[in-house]
Amino acid sequence: MALRHFLTLGDLSTEELNQIIQRALQLKRMQHQNEVYQPFVGKVMGMIFEKSSTRTRVSFEAGMSQFGGSAIFLSSRDTQLGRGEPIEDSARVISSMLDIVMIRTFGHDIVERFAQHSTVPVINALTDDHHPCQLLADVQTYVEHRGPIAGKTVAWIGDGNNMCNSYIEAAHMWGFKLKIASPQGYEPQAQFVTPFSHCVELVDSAEAAAQDADLIVTDVWASMGQEQEQKIREKAFANYQVNESLMALAHPDCLFMHCLPAHRGEEISENMLDHKNAVVWDEAENRLHAQKALVEFLINENLKSA
Repeated sequence: MALRHFLTLGDLSTEELNQIIQRALQLKRMQHQNEVYQPFVGKVMGMIFEKSSTRTRVSFEAGMSQFGGSAIFLSSRDTQLGRGEPIEDSARVISSMLDIVMIRTFGHDIVERFAQHSTVPVINALTDDHHPCQLLADVQTYVEHRGPIAGKTVAWIGDGNNMCNSYIEAAHMWGFKLKIASPQGYEPQAQFVTPFSHCVELVDSAEAAAQDADLIVTDVWASMGQEQEQKIREKAFANYQVNESLMALAHPDCLFMHCLPAHRGEEISENMLDHKNAVVWDEAENRLHAQKALVEFLINENLKSA
């Protein structure tokens, strides 16, 4: 059996994704009941960060610790990765000493090249093109509050960024309809949309996306590395704020999610995180449980193939 990685949602089958979601719910119940479950004593995760993070680092490091293992934080500032060592060489060396690796970086080709030369599972913890771990947490959150997401309508409102790309892939994997509302010039790239045109629709306004939605999702207007575009983006995205009036166009039980950090008064209204249908804090916590389920799945799959 070939080594399994998680670079995009499509690396797993829909059945496997659903298995991970159900396991995440179970692991969450166990953790909330203070049940000690340590299947990976002695196992070590490498966490490679070329982009900084709060939720990603805390969730992976805490999760590995709860499993009885440990995690090593590696930044480009204090490893050879930041000094020009080929990714392929780093992958061979680092993976020979670890049991699993997660990478949060810029170009998606970096995680692909690392995975090609790694002897252990590799997890994409965010690239410029995809953020599949966040989708695991988001779908877990939806299932937790509303049941299966298959057949539902999801509205993505805002930048056609890496989160949007992963939502596009998720629509196909989980069988929901995705409506995307982005300002002109900020739509997701055609290469990410075209293969999934059967379940994805680009609409011309936030209102059109929100109409009859079961879930509304947004993200910051300027992602990491785009800070210099902040003022330009504020003008372009002015009509794409998620607020109470937009939520009123959706189904009464429509949920609201945001992967955080959020900028109140920009992509969301000042009180949107406190909206009765907002599940942002559950969504944030579920990064821990979804990723634990993913790590467990990948390590066990690797043990099977050994």
